[in-house]
Amino acid sequence: MHCARGVSIKYHETHTHNEAKEKVHSSHSFRNLLENGSVYVGLNAALCGLIGNSLFRRVLNVTKARIVSALPMAVLPFFTTEVTYRGFVNFPLITELIYFLGDLNCETCTATRSGLVGLLVGGLYPVFLALPVNGSLAARYETALLPNKGNILSYWIRVSKPVFRKMLFPILLQTVFSAYLGSKQYKLLIKALHLPEPGQEIH
Repeated sequence: MHCARGVSIKYHETHTHNEAKEKVHSSHSFRNLLENGSVYVGLNAALCGLIGNSLFRRVLNVTKARIVSALPMAVLPFFTTEVTYRGFVNFPLITELIYFLGDLNCETCTATRSGLVGLLVGGLYPVFLALPVNGSLAARYETALLPNKGNILSYWIRVSKPVFRKMLFPILLQTVFSAYLGSKQYKLLIKALHLPEPGQEIH
């Protein structure tokens, strides 16, 4: 009797999961946003990397090796942010709402996590990455007077301040966009699965 009940429950859960996946796949708007959302965040991160790279090149008077510095500043932030967003937002969101195994079960949680990914990985990381890339080029081509060993930290802080000041708006924009995207994905998935909003009762 217990065995039959267990099989019945397992069948019901499997049927529910399959039905939920079919609903998600049939929702064109959510599928499109789910597949391309992390790409949008990654592209914004690549743009932040290119802007930060350009600003550091100006500060350090680096005029050579444009492609050498621009290529990693676009590629690395894009892939790092895209993979991080998928791993920390997309995957937990789907596993929670379809399989009940994730840890994103509210819109605020999703927006907060996606916003943090946008801030730390999609905004700050590209700018910090631009510092050693262009610092090494400045040392190689001797375009800037680099400090002695004792003044390295204070020198790079002074050099970075105007760059981070100018990057404040792109970083904030990336953060807000990522948070909005996560919130939108959550709402679309709730709608695709025909689930009630948190706090609402099922009638």
